[in-house]
Amino acid sequence: MKQMASVIRRGHLYKGGSKMNLFGYVRVSDSSQNEARQLIAMQEQWRIITKEKGADIVVLDMPLLDTREKERDLTGRLIADIVLQLLSYCAQKERESIRQRQAEGIAAAKLRGVRFGRPSAQLPANFGELVHHWECGALPFEELLTQCKMSRSTFYKHLAIWRVQQDNK
Repeated sequence: MKQMASVIRRGHLYKGGSKMNLFGYVRVSDSSQNEARQLIAMQEQWRIITKEKGADIVVLDMPLLDTREKERDLTGRLIADIVLQLLSYCAQKERESIRQRQAEGIAAAKLRGVRFGRPSAQLPANFGELVHHWECGALPFEELLTQCKMSRSTFYKHLAIWRVQQDNK
């Protein structure tokens, strides 16, 4: 029986996998935590590899998931499919729990006043004066950006905000 180091890479068959004849190949895997989290995405690949392609899957530390057992015995495949479904359910519940804990942590941090993301660029004290000199043509744009310590897009964003504030005064 041939062995393939890995048929599944990050939840999809490797290039050309849908047209390849995998009959007789064995997918050997270690049920690492990362792979456990990918089980839902792997269910479809599992079905394609075992049923459509006729290849076997072996998870080294989970003999129940070995589809080679008993020369393609129907009961063995059924048990492997049921165990995969159960593991997929557990992985999905774990992801939901992680997302909920993360959302609770973010909400608690926001209540404490924690700000997320990159701090916004600060306008120099003489921003209005610099803009006036630039608009009059006395200050080149690149020099204006250097003095403001901003990129072009950041400058235009702050310029728009500054003009709205000036109009409201």
